[in-house]
Parts: sequence; C-alpha cells; structure tokens
Amino acid sequence: MPIKKNYIKRKRFWAGSLLAQFLLFFIFSKTEITVRFFERFFEWQKSLHQKIFAHSPFSVGDVAYILLAIIFIFFLIKILNKKTRNAYLFKSVILLNILYFIYQLFWGMLYFQEPIIHKLPKEEITLEETKALTVKYLRHCKQLRLLVKEDKDGVFKVEDLESVKKEILKQQRRLPGFPHPKSSNGINSLKPSLFTGIMSYTGILGYYNPFTAEAQYNAALPATYLPFTFAHESAHQLGYAREQEANFIGYLIGKNSENKELKYSTYYFVLKSLLNSLAEKNPDFVKQIIGEYSPGMKRDRAAEKRFVKEHEGIVENFFGFTNDLFLKSNQQEGSVTYSYFVDLMVRYERYSGVK
Repeated sequence: MPIKKNYIKRKRFWAGSLLAQFLLFFIFSKTEITVRFFERFFEWQKSLHQKIFAHSPFSVGDVAYILLAIIFIFFLIKILNKKTRNAYLFKSVILLNILYFIYQLFWGMLYFQEPIIHKLPKEEITLEETKALTVKYLRHCKQLRLLVKEDKDGVFKVEDLESVKKEILKQQRRLPGFPHPKSSNGINSLKPSLFTGIMSYTGILGYYNPFTAEAQYNAALPATYLPFTFAHESAHQLGYAREQEANFIGYLIGKNSENKELKYSTYYFVLKSLLNSLAEKNPDFVKQIIGEYSPGMKRDRAAEKRFVKEHEGIVENFFGFTNDLFLKSNQQEGSVTYSYFVDLMVRYERYSGVK
C-alpha cells in the first residue's frame, strides 16, 4: 500500500508540475524583465549549441526528433495495453514536463519579445504606397533576373549554396543596429533537413530546432525559395521567433547582399508578399504586375507553381492548419498572412529612406 500511495503522489506531482509550468511561463511572458532574461540566456545557449552541433554533417536535431518520435510511439503502444497503461502515462507526463521546460527555456519565451514594429514609425500605410513599392520591386527583380544563372529549362538556379550561406553570415554582421539589436556569432549551422521528402508535401520551407540551434531547410525547393529561406532561418538563429519578423530580418540580410542569387531570391519574396497583400484589395493590379514579369521570372513562377501542384494534398492542408494554430497561439498572425511583414518593410523603408 505505501508503494501505491507513493506512486499516486508522484503522478499527481508531475501532473501538477506541468500545470504549474503553464502558469509560470504565462506569468513570465507578461513580465518584461523575465522576457529580457530569456533573450540574454538565448544568446549564450545558441552559441554553445552551435559550437557543439554545427560541425556535424547532418542535422543532429532531426535525429533527436526521430528518436523522440520512436519513444512516443513506443509509449503509445504501452498506453494502449491495460497492464502497462498507468506506468507509461506517468512516464509520458514526466517526458512532457522535461520537453516543455527545455522548449520554453531555449525558445518559447522569445515569442514575447517586444515586436519590431513598435520601434518603427507608426504612420498609416496607404494602398498607393504599397502599389508603388510593388512596381519598384518588380523593376528590381527584372534587373537582377538578367544577372543570375539558369538551368537547362531556363529556370533560375543557385550554383553554390555554401557561398550563399557564407554571404548570409557576413550580412548578419552588417545588419543595422536599429531596429536589429542582436548579434551574430558567425557560425554556419544551416543544414538540409533529413525530412526533405516529407517537407515537400507539408508546405514547410524550413524550421529552427530550439534544442540544437540548427536551422533546417527543404533542399528540394525550387531555387527561387532557397536563398531567402536560408536568410529567414538564420534570422531565427539570431533570436527572432515570430515568422514575419524573421522574414523582415531576412529581407534586411538579402537586400544589402553582394550575392546576386540571395538578392534576387529576397526581392522576389518581397514582390510576392506585396502582391499577396494586394490580392483582395486590388486583384486587377496584381494581374497586371504578374503580366509584366520578365520571361525569366515567368519561368521561375511556373516552376514554383509546378512544385506546389505536384506536392499539394491532405498532408499540406493538415500541416498548414496546425502551423496556423501554432502561430496564433504564440501571438502571431496566421501562416499565410503577409501584412505584418509588409508593414515592417514599408515602415523601415520610410525610416531609412530606401530607394
């Protein structure tokens, strides 16, 4: 009987511990001083983890995810068995406690940093201003498209991915102090995902692993996506948790780059974001701009559409739905919303006088 009582006490303790963590981190998220502590802790943690894991030729974080998936499947099988159910429910709660604590400590609290937009001018963005920017970035894209390489089908290609990664690290160190206050350690920890085949069917271009500070990308993506995806994921490694803020930092990295492939991919992303933000308000203007794409840009767009068409389905819809819920639960807009990024970019261009 004492053994059974101790077991019940331990089970209640770990269940209560998980609930206490939810409450504690919620309180932390509302307190500026604790959020700043987690920001500073992240700087130390990410540098340490990147020094440990960056030199591995494969994603250590992906291997850890595979092992965790095996453990959870094993636990689920045991939970379905009445004889072992209680024991493995208990073990599952312990594991969830540990994972949740590490996740919040290493990454989760960064979603509650002061939004970048609070540091930029607050004047209203007009439709005409957005349209003017769209025309500007169309012009930039057409000019850059003439300078990059093509494959045998006339589609944009990236000749040297490693040089793009090195350029991103260089541009990280050149980011303006305002509104970017974070530092780069210059460590290359951008790696192709071990789940590339699956990722193509999820709509996920890349992801950051908070447990190893590695950034993974889908190596099967069309070339137009890749350089900017690198820049976006590298922004997560700097400590920008919100998706559209990582897009903004990726934009700052790419727009001043000397690498034409990175710059074209960045400007092409900006152009698509502007068009997406205008799609409902002014669909005729969007059609007009797409019609003015250069022949090379039209081939790139067709290649992207083929890739999406070949990999669309239930899996993509499921991951899109769950990702949308995750973003909204962390005070972000949905996964297909570009307005926050566009707001950041337009306000920054006003502030900095970008031409």
